Amino acid sequence: MTDPLDHPGRRWHDMGGDAAGPVLPGDHDYALWEKRVDALMVLCSTKGLFTVDGLRRAIEDMGEEAFETMTYYERWIAAVTQNLVESGTLTLDEIGTRMAEVAARGPTYGNAQADG
Repeated sequence: MTDPLDHPGRRWHDMGGDAAGPVLPGDHDYALWEKRVDALMVLCSTKGLFTVDGLRRAIEDMGEEAFETMTYYERWIAAVTQNLVESGTLTLDEIGTRMAEVAARGPTYGNAQADG
């Protein structure tokens, strides 16, 4: 990536114009959880819980290390979560409790699905 200091006003996450090679969207089959993250983002924004600008702000605020180590949808779910907490829609305790309930179902989607 280009050094952001070479481009005044450009932050580390702004990769526009950098050489990245061709994008082949047909080469990626989305995992079920990625599809769910996308659906959750659409539903939440449609309900007015946050805007696309809020999602982007949360992603940009994560910092360079998170941006470089997390996948696209990992960044999205972190940003959705941040926006839902900031809006008062969910608390960290509620999220933690629900995550523990889901984890207790088992390590696979099949186990989780069997319990509802």
